[in-house]
Amino acid sequence: MDRREQVQYLNQTLLAEMPQYREQAEAFPVDAFSQRRLLRSLMNVRPPMPLAPKFLEVQDALLSAEREEKGVVNGDALPPTAGDPRLVLWQGDITRLRADAIVDADNSALLGCFAPCHGCIDNAIHTFAGMQLRLVCDELMRAQGHDEPVGRAQVTSAFNLPSRFVVHTVGPQVPTGEPTAAQEEQLASCYRASLDAAAAAGVASLACCCISTGEFRFPRERAARIAVGEVRAGLARDERIERVVFNVFGDEDERVYREVLG
Repeated sequence: MDRREQVQYLNQTLLAEMPQYREQAEAFPVDAFSQRRLLRSLMNVRPPMPLAPKFLEVQDALLSAEREEKGVVNGDALPPTAGDPRLVLWQGDITRLRADAIVDADNSALLGCFAPCHGCIDNAIHTFAGMQLRLVCDELMRAQGHDEPVGRAQVTSAFNLPSRFVVHTVGPQVPTGEPTAAQEEQLASCYRASLDAAAAAGVASLACCCISTGEFRFPRERAARIAVGEVRAGLARDERIERVVFNVFGDEDERVYREVLG
């Protein structure tokens, strides 16, 4: 199959499973960009259900080709900060980054973002990892029997991402005002738990996103200071993780982290 045929097959298969979206799908233009956006939307809204081997074969071929076209960034080759050779600051799309593991800022359901084409990191990671990620997270949650608590971490395969693993953690929400001391401790716990879970999985390099600073509205500068402090402390107590990349996407986060890292 060429790219157009892959997208068409995947869209048709998902719409056969979820006919309630057919009318909305028919409103999408037929150009390649729009049909790929439709596919992302359908992948985002699909509940965790078994997937046919043929679907996974086509999906994985598409995502693998897109991964190579976007370009994989080798996390081990990124320059370290001046103050600590184990720390890196990198601005870019975390779904392009090759590290042993990347951190995903999840919601408490741990199943990824169900909002079609939403701009959060959770949506991007699940979209480009592939639909297997939602399935394996669903298995974790069913075995657990309750929502994921704030401040813990779990590890899964990264499937079609350049990284080997995804570390899932749920950060605190700060709807208004300044975070409380309890919320600051919850955010610190996210970083401690992510480092510990990654080390236990045999990870040597870990890329951390800006947990809780997007939809959960934790103030950027305070979050960065907590993140850097906890990572430095974690590397001091456990040498199994050799390198941590602070991944930022926006210019303001880049400025804040550069200031905090010195």
